[in-house]
Amino acid sequence: MERWLTEFVKLWVVIDPIGTLPVFLAVTAGMAKGAARRVALQATLVAFLVLTFFILLGQIMLRAMEIELTSFQIAGNIVLFLFALTMIFGESKLEEDEKLLGTSDLEKAVYPLAIPSIASPGAMLTVMTVTDNSSFSLAEQGETLVQVSVILGVLLVLLFCASHIIAVIGNAGASVISRVMGLILASVAVDGIVKAARVIIAG
Repeated sequence: MERWLTEFVKLWVVIDPIGTLPVFLAVTAGMAKGAARRVALQATLVAFLVLTFFILLGQIMLRAMEIELTSFQIAGNIVLFLFALTMIFGESKLEEDEKLLGTSDLEKAVYPLAIPSIASPGAMLTVMTVTDNSSFSLAEQGETLVQVSVILGVLLVLLFCASHIIAVIGNAGASVISRVMGLILASVAVDGIVKAARVIIAG
């Protein structure tokens, strides 16, 4: 249960549902309520498909390249740590992505909302990392899929309620929450590096 919760926290932090809200509001500005919800649904579905690809094929790619699991875990957690630093010290998702908005509704759903806001490089790497916490297992991949599905389900609900949430916490509030999530992710990443190093030392 402890491992499941740790993995869930990792995924929650890198997907960052709260931090996605300002991006969604910028993308759907001026849209009718129904159109905005379609964009939210399309973006969530695209992000799910992208992350599922990395969950199912991530281990195959590693095996094909003959990369040791512990090496990947250390490298992955270093990247996650650097990603966490950008969440803490960098610009908010809205500031990063508001200048990248597409023109059509589908383009807006795919970029920048689905990628790189929801299915960010950090999220892609994390689903591979948590799936590779033990030997290859369809059950473990299914577990990660469930975790991702739950988080994206919560995200979709938040996007449907985005205007009401931002009215309460404001863009500044969303930025603060995103930075707190970054601090948590940094701690989780360091813990992952320490655990992988212990395996190498013990082995």
